[in-house]
Amino acid sequence: MRFDAIGTSWQIDVDGALSEQARRHVLDRIDRFDRDWSRFRDDSLVAEIAAGPGEWALPPEGKRLFALYRRLYDLTGGRVSPFVGGAIARLGYGPSTPAVDATTPVGRVTEWEGLASVDGDVLRTTDATLIDVGAAGKGLLVDLVVDMLGAHDLIDVTVDASGDLRVAGARSERVALEHPFDPRRAIGVVEVSDGALCASATNRRVWGDGLHHMIDGLTGRPVENVVATWALAPTAMVADGAATALFFSSPAEVYAATGAIGVRMFSDGRSERHRDFSGELFS
Repeated sequence: MRFDAIGTSWQIDVDGALSEQARRHVLDRIDRFDRDWSRFRDDSLVAEIAAGPGEWALPPEGKRLFALYRRLYDLTGGRVSPFVGGAIARLGYGPSTPAVDATTPVGRVTEWEGLASVDGDVLRTTDATLIDVGAAGKGLLVDLVVDMLGAHDLIDVTVDASGDLRVAGARSERVALEHPFDPRRAIGVVEVSDGALCASATNRRVWGDGLHHMIDGLTGRPVENVVATWALAPTAMVADGAATALFFSSPAEVYAATGAIGVRMFSDGRSERHRDFSGELFS
């Protein structure tokens, strides 16, 4: 099953028959997630939260998503934050695109304690804030799709959302780690079995000179010294969040906080990996 959703390409492979009902349920689940978490829609929950301070009932997956974000926020000293949406929009990545460049002043993202609190399934905000769940949201959605397929008795599946991959059941996938400077090349390979591999790179979601989606929450600026990351974890949500944290923290630090096994590549071509990484790096 191949389709486009939430701005990226998806491919689902299953061992067995993928019924029309299962296909419809997968697409409905993705649409529901988009209606909740998209900052590009005027009718989303995120758009409501951005309108002003208040109290908001989160979707069922919201509690674990914000719990992971809090762990990543603490790990990186605030550099990974769900509250960077305003900074990204001011840099030009949003429904409207102002004329900006990499020198446009943005300013530090508001600290978590001064802006929001999460109590169970309730989010409370003290000011209007634009949430962006790009650091872990797509991985979470991949997990939700795997769960949806499981509800249709499809256990052996691979869900690939263009950089966020989850392999479940008895399947196994050999995956190349794409070189961020040349998509025709790979810097390594790894076997993924009953788990997830998520990747992030500064050459993805680029909309201007020096402008990309990987934002430092302390400065509101795009990161520069790390250019690509990969993380292996049991779930795609954790792997996705860990891949983001690797732009700011070492593989050892990310492993200690999340249990994810990471690899990262620096702008000068050097690479760094956790000692338990089971794949192969070519250089």
